[in-house]
Amino acid sequence: MNTLAVDIGGTKLAVALFEGERMARREVRPTDREAGRDGTLRQLEEITHVWARETPIHRCGIGFGGPVDFTRQRVALSTHVGGWQDFALPEHVRRMVNVPVVMDVVMDVVMDNDANVGALGEAVYGAGRGALPLFYMTLSTGIGGGIILADGQVYRGADSWAAEIGHLTIRPDGPECLCGARGCLERLCCGLWLERDYGRSPRELMQDPAFVERYVVDLAQGLKCAVMLLNPARIVIGGGIANAGDALFVPLRKELRRQVTAWSRARLDVVPAQLGDDSVLWGALALAALSGRDPAQSSRFS
Repeated sequence: MNTLAVDIGGTKLAVALFEGERMARREVRPTDREAGRDGTLRQLEEITHVWARETPIHRCGIGFGGPVDFTRQRVALSTHVGGWQDFALPEHVRRMVNVPVVMDVVMDVVMDNDANVGALGEAVYGAGRGALPLFYMTLSTGIGGGIILADGQVYRGADSWAAEIGHLTIRPDGPECLCGARGCLERLCCGLWLERDYGRSPRELMQDPAFVERYVVDLAQGLKCAVMLLNPARIVIGGGIANAGDALFVPLRKELRRQVTAWSRARLDVVPAQLGDDSVLWGALALAALSGRDPAQSSRFS
């Protein structure tokens, strides 16, 4: 079974082709924000048309960097790249990939928020294996969260808005976020705003111990909410900022332990994503397989 995996984020488009559970092809392109949705779709079409003419694609999983209406399978909106509001991306991809050479192949396409998909990837293939329930945070252009329950299911909430940890209010009198609220975790800690506020890249900032010491106070306040509400067996953090490694994780663990209640510390386990920048691609593979009720995938959680 061949699976197309798509990760549409605020700064990059990543696409992979899996043959079974082997990543056979992978391509990453920077997101052209000025070109908006149409520019990203053109990039995706350029990649997938070549692959689909060479290899049958049976199903597709998509992780989208913004709120997704999972029930309707439509993008709700994107605050980082324009033109996506209420867009039926799975249907568009289905038409895009079913080029004449493979018109006899019926392709299933399923989409979810990239943080949910990244959480699924880490739960099935990465740092979350054997540690459910799991809370996953993506710390990148924006900040998102994903919850994998003890039975291996993604928790989405009533309207697919669950786990939006980036929009927890950390400082009520803080700067205005793109969502309209003030002092959101995303506004204080995501890559987009770090670069705008400090004039330095997140990578540079993570090499400054004095900055990191201040930074983890806000970040830990957001994670404390996840700990106290969910009591996860493990917290996995992915995204580009998480690539800072121990420079981030050592002070973050220390600060989070300081903030949470004493009875929460025994199980407190915060680790970097094992799949690195590919968490969402592997999660898209798992999402497509679970959507199709692949027994091999379902048994991974038992």
